[in-house]
Amino acid sequence: MAEAVTRAMAQREGLATMLELDSAGTHGHYHAGEAPDARARRIAATRGYDLSRLRARSVVAADFERFDRILAMDEENLSGLQRICPEASRFKLGLFLDYADGAGIAEVPDPYYGADAGFERVLDLCEQAAEGLLAAYRRGPPSASA
Repeated sequence: MAEAVTRAMAQREGLATMLELDSAGTHGHYHAGEAPDARARRIAATRGYDLSRLRARSVVAADFERFDRILAMDEENLSGLQRICPEASRFKLGLFLDYADGAGIAEVPDPYYGADAGFERVLDLCEQAAEGLLAAYRRGPPSASA
């Protein structure tokens, strides 16, 4: 959801051609190639977000060179990223909700085992964080000295 929301917002703001967005997991490879959860696709579509082209993949070493920011949904995934991230790229790591001013929480909850309302809440959080992330992008990429 976070990738599709950020991509759609970047498109609306005329930033899409300047950004490269991707999403990847930190746990195993058993979902590689799969589409997002049907509930996520359905709920995102009600707000105009298309998740149909997204496919699961795992984080790879090249991602730490390729991207300016690598954001985790929760502390467990952030910890996993920290374990595999080269020291020189650690400054790129953070939580997606670090960009969601006023969210009141630090981690995106996993809606998988709950009702549709959980997916709605996650979509709300993704919209809030994507707005903040795009605002941060306009200010410039993170730096190792920051």
